[in-house]
Amino acid sequence: MEKVDWKVEGMTCTNCALSINRYLIKEGLKEVKVNFIGGEVSFELNGNHTKEQLVKGIGDLGYKVVNENEKSKVKSKKFFSNHLQRFLFCLPFTLILMLHMLPWHIHFLMNPWIQLAICIPVYLVGMGYFGISAVKSLRHGIPNMNVLIALGATAAFVYSLIGSIGHLGMDYIFYETTATIITLVFLGEWVEHKSVASTQKELNKLAAQQKVMANMIAFDEQHKELIFAVENTNLHVGDLILIKSGEQVPMDCKILWGDVHVNESLLTGESKPLHKTKKDLLIGGSLITDGTVKAQVTAVGKDTVLSNILTLVKQAQGEKPPIQQLADKISALFVPAVLGIAVLSFLINYFVFDISGSSSLMRSIAVLVISCPCAMGLATPAAIAVGLGRAAKNGILFRNAKSLELFKSITTVVFDKTGTLTKGQMSISSWQSDLDENLFKQLVFSLEKYSNHPIAKAITIDWKINNPINWKKIEEIKGLGMTAEDADGNVYQLGSYRLAAAYTADETHTAYLLQNDKLVGWFDMEDDIRPEAKDVISYLHSKNIQTILLSGDSLERTQKIATLLGIDQVYAEKNPEEKLLIIEQLNKENPVAMVGDGINDAPALAKATIGISMSDATQLAVQSAQVVLMNKGIQHLPLALGLGKHTFITIKGNLFWAFIYNIVAIPIAAVGLLQPGLAALAMGFSDVVLAINSIWLNYKKVV
Repeated sequence: MEKVDWKVEGMTCTNCALSINRYLIKEGLKEVKVNFIGGEVSFELNGNHTKEQLVKGIGDLGYKVVNENEKSKVKSKKFFSNHLQRFLFCLPFTLILMLHMLPWHIHFLMNPWIQLAICIPVYLVGMGYFGISAVKSLRHGIPNMNVLIALGATAAFVYSLIGSIGHLGMDYIFYETTATIITLVFLGEWVEHKSVASTQKELNKLAAQQKVMANMIAFDEQHKELIFAVENTNLHVGDLILIKSGEQVPMDCKILWGDVHVNESLLTGESKPLHKTKKDLLIGGSLITDGTVKAQVTAVGKDTVLSNILTLVKQAQGEKPPIQQLADKISALFVPAVLGIAVLSFLINYFVFDISGSSSLMRSIAVLVISCPCAMGLATPAAIAVGLGRAAKNGILFRNAKSLELFKSITTVVFDKTGTLTKGQMSISSWQSDLDENLFKQLVFSLEKYSNHPIAKAITIDWKINNPINWKKIEEIKGLGMTAEDADGNVYQLGSYRLAAAYTADETHTAYLLQNDKLVGWFDMEDDIRPEAKDVISYLHSKNIQTILLSGDSLERTQKIATLLGIDQVYAEKNPEEKLLIIEQLNKENPVAMVGDGINDAPALAKATIGISMSDATQLAVQSAQVVLMNKGIQHLPLALGLGKHTFITIKGNLFWAFIYNIVAIPIAAVGLLQPGLAALAMGFSDVVLAINSIWLNYKKVV
C-alpha cells in the first residue's frame, strides 16, 4: 500500500469533501481522509488503480489535483482565477440592471431585449462556474450546493426569456434576479474563502518557516572553508551549516561549535530565548537571537520537527470528531431535500394559495438560494482549524480532532512524577557500597547506559566512564530496573526497592544494586519540582478536576511531592502493568487524562481517555499519546484543556447557528418575505458569521 497525499483545488465546503470522499471509497481505497479547509486529500493506493485514473475521476467531479507533475508544467492562463475577479466582472452589469427598479424609469432599460443582453455576460460567467460544477456533481449522483445556485439563477433567466419571447410584459422579466443571485453569491464565496483561509493563520505561519536560505559550509582542495548560500530544501543530512545572529535555523541540526540564544516560540510557545551550546540540538524554524554557531544537519524534509508538527496538525484537521458525523449526514441529504422543498413551495403557493406564477417562482428561487449546506459543513472544520492552529502556536500538538472534543468531559488528570511534575534533571546526592568506589560506579554506569529512564540518563552523565563492562546478557524490566550477566556468570540487578525488598528493610533510597542476589550498594537522587507544577495543580482544582499522582517511585518520595503540590490522591511503587490497570479502572468511573513522559508510561497513556505526552520534540513520530506538549513543561496543560473545551463550545455554537439559520430562513423565503437577491446575500453572510465565530476562538480567553 502506497500512502498518497494530494492537494486538491476547488473544494469549498463539506459537500465537496464528501463528494471526493465517497468517490475514493467507491473505488475501493482505504484510509481516505479529506480536509476541505486545507485542501488536503490522503488515502492508501491499492494495485487496482493508477494515480492518473484517480486524478481524472476527481477532475470529473469538478476539482483539480495539484500533483508534482502539474506543478512543473506551465499552467494555462484562466480568464478568471478567483471569485473576486468574477464578482468585479459581474457587478457593473448587475448594477445597470438594478437601475430599472428605481422609482423613475430609465426608458431603454424597460426593453426586455436590452436587459437580456446585459444579463447574458453575467449568466455565462455564473454558469461557467456554478453550472459546470452542478452538472459534474449530478452526473456522479452527489449533488452539491452549486446545484441550488445554478437552478435558481437558471429558473429566473429562462422564465424571463420566455416572457421576452412571448411579449408577456415586465411582470415576467426577472433578469436582475438572475444577475443579482450570481453576483452576490460570487461575493459571498470570496468573502467566505478569505474567512476560512484566516482560520489557517497559525498553521500558515509554521509552513512559511519551511523554506529559507542557509549558509552551507564546504571545503576546497586546500581545505579552506567556503560559505555558499543555498535553499534549505537542498540540504542533506550531514551537511555543515553556519547560522548567525538574527537568522532562522534552516533545518534540524546539532551544534558543533559555538553557543547561541535561540527563540523557539513559534514551535513550542516558549518566548524566553534558550541558551544552547556544543552538542545541543536546534529545531529548524527557530530563530537565533544572539550568537553564531557551526552545526551539522540531522534531519531534512519530512523528518524534521517542523514538518512533523505540520503533518500532525493536518492529520488532526482531516479527522472527524463524533459531533461532525451528524452534520455530515445532514449535509449529504441537504441539497436533494432543498430541491424538494423548492418544488413544494412553488406548487403550494401557486395551486393552494392562488399566488401568481411569477411570485410563486420567485419564492421557489429564494428557497433554493437562501439554503446553505456550507454553513453546516463549515461549522466543525473551521473551529477545529482555529483550535489546532492556536494549540500548535503554543507547542501543543493534537494527534486527532477527537481529542479536542473529549477534553470537555475530563474530570480527572493523572500525573507521572519523574520528568512530568519534576524536571527530570536528576543528580546523585549520596551513595554507599560494599564494593570499591570505582567498581561500584563502573557497574552502575554500565547497567544504566542501556536504559531510557530519567534516572539512568542522569547517572550516565554524572558517572560517565570510558571503560564500561561488556555484558554477556542485559535486559530492562519495566518498573523494576536493569538485570545483566557478565562474562564470568555474575548476575547484577539495579533498580527500585521492589527489586531489593527481599534483601533490605530500608526503602528510602532511589536505587539498589544486587550482585548474585546480594545487596552490595545503593544511591539517592534529587530532582527539583517544576516551577509551574503548583500553579497547574491549583488551576485544575479551580475547575473541579481531581488530581492523582501515579508513580513507580517509593511511597515516601511520591507522597512528599503530592503534599507539596496539593495533589488529591497518590498511587506509588507501580510498574507499567499496574499503572495500566489503575488507568483502566479510573476510566470506568470518569473520563481521565494522563500526563506522562510518553515512553515508560506508553501503555497507560494509550489507555487513558486522553494521553498527554511530556516528551522531547524529536520523538514526536513515535509517541503513543493523543496530545504532545513540546515545551518541555506542563505550563500549557491548562491551555490544552481550555482549548479543547472552548473548541467544542465553538463547534456547538456554529452548528446551532447553521441549523437555526436554515430552519428559519427557508420558511421565510417560501412565504415570499425574502427576495432572491437578498437571499443570495444572506446565504453568503451565514458562512461569514460562522467563520468569524471560529476565528474568535483564536483570541478569546480559554484559561
